[in-house]
Amino acid sequence: MSKRVLITGATGFVGYHLIEKALKAGLEVYAAVRKSSNKSHLSEFDIKYIDLDYSSVDALRAQLEEHQFSYIIHAAGITKAKTKAEYNRINAEHSENLAVATITASIRLEKFVFVSSLAALGPLNDLSKEIKEDTPGHPVTNYGASKLLAEKYLNEIPGLPLITIRPTAVYGPREKDIFILFKSISRGLEPHIGSFKQQLSFIYVKDLADVIVNSLFVKINGTQYNVSDGNVYDRYALAKLVKKALNKKTFKFHLPVPVVGAMASVMDFIYKNRKDTPTLNKEKMAELTAINWACNIDQAKLDLGYSPKFDLEKGLNDTVKWYKDNNWL
Repeated sequence: MSKRVLITGATGFVGYHLIEKALKAGLEVYAAVRKSSNKSHLSEFDIKYIDLDYSSVDALRAQLEEHQFSYIIHAAGITKAKTKAEYNRINAEHSENLAVATITASIRLEKFVFVSSLAALGPLNDLSKEIKEDTPGHPVTNYGASKLLAEKYLNEIPGLPLITIRPTAVYGPREKDIFILFKSISRGLEPHIGSFKQQLSFIYVKDLADVIVNSLFVKINGTQYNVSDGNVYDRYALAKLVKKALNKKTFKFHLPVPVVGAMASVMDFIYKNRKDTPTLNKEKMAELTAINWACNIDQAKLDLGYSPKFDLEKGLNDTVKWYKDNNWL
């Protein structure tokens, strides 16, 4: 009989790939989805659905006891919100509620994997260094701060069989934010913010799904792991490789940081009374203009046997093919 895994955030970009990997690992998958969520793209999978009430520890405990999960991958959360309080409520408090329900429920949980973000630690100001697991957290966005707060809450829960995975910028099939650059380049335009030196890191979503699902089966608990493809890229690498994959020539231009900052402020004002949040906003500017997101993955390699299969070029080639095959480009 297959062991059961609960995957939260299942309808999201990363969630799709987590389901795919978990099924390949022989697990029985329960996908946590909201009733209002579109799950048509998950119809190809043989999975079951569950609607979790993250606001109630008692309700969560009852649901966990009913289904007797062996593993939980908590990937649910928000990357865009209007306020710090909203980020903290969904990313931190809901995570804590699920974890508390887990350790107080009558279940035999073997692993709770929390999908955090490298944004929880924040970027470095020194180009000669890399972000390591013990790098002090100095997030530059409310999103990153809420992930760091979630880590704090979870680390303080005794008895939780916790592993935390902190991915850097994730790209791949179904991703929508970095995809904006793909669209721009496909139209012959290659914008860059400023012209200062930057060090960036990326992880292909299939590598991320692999390391998350594989971490369910290790005996280590209470540790955090930063994950990328193991390489460090300059500020032009992403656009250069997207151009190569699309076989496109572009008009390359640099927008002054103050101009883009003003644009972000305008977008924040326009969206002020709307439910959604713009992709370019003042929060995001802090991450986009940071100089060093270099990520050290030595610990993940050592403890989790993590071995990325995709560098940026290979991952982008696969991603472009998917976008084309599915008429995104």
